[in-house]
Amino acid sequence: MDAGKAIITIGREYGSGGSDIGKALAGKLGVSFYDKEILSLAAQESGICEELIQNHDEKPVPSYLFSLVRGVSDVAQPNLAGEMPLNHRIFMAQFKAITEVASKGPCVIVGRCADYVLKEQPNLVSIFLYADLAARIERTMKKQNIDRGEAKELVHKRDKQRQGYYNFFADGNWGHRSNYQLMFDTTGFTPESATDAIIAFITSKAE
Repeated sequence: MDAGKAIITIGREYGSGGSDIGKALAGKLGVSFYDKEILSLAAQESGICEELIQNHDEKPVPSYLFSLVRGVSDVAQPNLAGEMPLNHRIFMAQFKAITEVASKGPCVIVGRCADYVLKEQPNLVSIFLYADLAARIERTMKKQNIDRGEAKELVHKRDKQRQGYYNFFADGNWGHRSNYQLMFDTTGFTPESATDAIIAFITSKAE
């Protein structure tokens, strides 16, 4: 497969370098990169305040809303958007934004259930990045400028949020190998070396 023609989605454990690797990958392939950019596009599409979307980014539906949201039979029915809880409306806006950017051509999309949203895409390459806990804590300490205890707490908190978000909206198991074409341990890799390895994997895939 020509890596430059692929739609690449990246799921990731917190602190595994997903955004940095995704950006390096998009840069090397010369394609568009979307991470938090999806939030801006979703805000423009839905009319929901971008700050509100950011506050709900990759966070699970509160338990008291679970039964209400599950009463909606299909997340992709736009005519129901006004009747849904805010979390659900935000997911639908991101769903549409992800679908639209993928329709424009090859790109790299980080998080937000993109692998699920684009699962029928013929040129999809879905990747999940993970790393040793110690490495993720170290990366988080440096990136957020916080101490080890705070970093460890943040890593566990964000992983739990991402897992809850994915498992609810994508109706699947976050980080489970059955959901991805490539599971990649980023421990010891720089964004550049990880990018080279990912491109080698994609290039080796049969059409």
